[in-house]
This record gives sequence, C-alpha cells and structure tokens, in this order.
Amino acid sequence: MVNGKVLIYGGRGALGASCVQFFKSNNWWVGCIDLTENDSADVNIVVDRDADWVSQEQNVLSKVEATLNGDKLDAVICVAGGWAGGNAKKDLAKNSDLMWKQSVWSSTISATVAANHLMSGGLLVLTGANPALNGTPGMIGYGMAKAAVHQLTKSLSEEDSGLPENSFVVSILPITLDTPMNRKWMPTADFGTWTPLDFVAGLFLKWTKGEERPANGSLVKLVTKDAKTELVIAD
Repeated sequence: MVNGKVLIYGGRGALGASCVQFFKSNNWWVGCIDLTENDSADVNIVVDRDADWVSQEQNVLSKVEATLNGDKLDAVICVAGGWAGGNAKKDLAKNSDLMWKQSVWSSTISATVAANHLMSGGLLVLTGANPALNGTPGMIGYGMAKAAVHQLTKSLSEEDSGLPENSFVVSILPITLDTPMNRKWMPTADFGTWTPLDFVAGLFLKWTKGEERPANGSLVKLVTKDAKTELVIAD
C-alpha cells in the first residue's frame, strides 16, 4: 500500500525529478506531467509543447481523470518553469510569451487539476520567484509571469476559488536552487547560499502530510545561508 498520490507538474526538470525520486523513496504513488517522460514516475502525462493553452489543459485533465479512475490526489505540485532575461528594448513579447507558457500555463493547469481531483485538505504548490516581488528590469518577461503566479496563489487560497474544501495553496519563492545547470553556469558562486533540491522535496512531503504548513495562500521565500535554509513569508 502506498501512502498516497501526488502529481508533479514539471517532473523532468532538476527540482521536479528530485521530487519524484523523494516521494517514491517514501512510498508514494507519483505521477509526472511534463514535455517528456520521467521513467521513475508511476505514470507519465506528456504535454504537447505545440498545443495551445486550452488544448493543453483539456489533454492533461482527460489523462489525469483516466489515470486516477475516481481516486483523489493528496497533492498537486507544480515546479515547471524556466528563465529568460531581457528588458523592453528587444524581444520583450517573445521572452514574455515563453515565460508565460512555462510558468503561467503550467500553474493554471495545475490549479484546474487540483480543483477537479484534489482531496479535501489537499495541497497545491506553485512556484513563484523572490525577485518578482519587486521590479525586474533585466528580466521583465520572467518577472511578469512569476508575479502572475503569486496573484494566482492568493486567488486560489480564498473562498469560492473552486478548490476543494480546506485545500492548502502555497507558492515557493526560491532565490537560487542548487541544480547541475546552475553549478555549470555559475561555478564560482557561493553554493552555501543555494537551496538544496532535497530540502525542497522534503518540505513538500511535510506539507502534503499536513505538517508545518504556513498560512493558506502564503508566498514562501527559501532563504539559504551557510548551507542552512529558512522559510520567510513574503509580505
């Protein structure tokens, strides 16, 4: 018998794959939603990158419904996303469109999955960004998309959002995650200020089990210093 069921949207990325492995190692059924399959997951739902927003949502919903066959999810965890720099002078629409697809599309589809398949008291995690609490002139498209995720989190946490009773919605706001790609591109950085992926996965597991949850709708900064991470609730 498994402990429960979770869906990881973005389960092939560095953080997503870490979450899949972590939950699996703790005897949870794990479904992965991404552009490609994660062989470690129990079920994979592959998103067509060329489909429009509505079609992606419909496809994911239908596959989740068929997979669950009436069962409910303990958690829907969206760690899909990406990054693009740039200001208003060049490629603003192009970069913003990419960021919207990677962060906002995935977050809203995750919210719809949660509204239809999350159990009462279940968990929905979205991924925001600490810089998007303020202006982001060097990465405007990224900042806009992540700010939209923050707003979505607040909306989903309130009454009449469509989520099941007593659902818990939260956004994590990482500063820098300790991923292989970040180490590749920033080899001289202070890794002691980077948040380990296992810490984030362990945090998700605790929240899924109803442990140490902050207030519903919180935007939770992950602040790491000297290899120790603390949670700071954004104003």
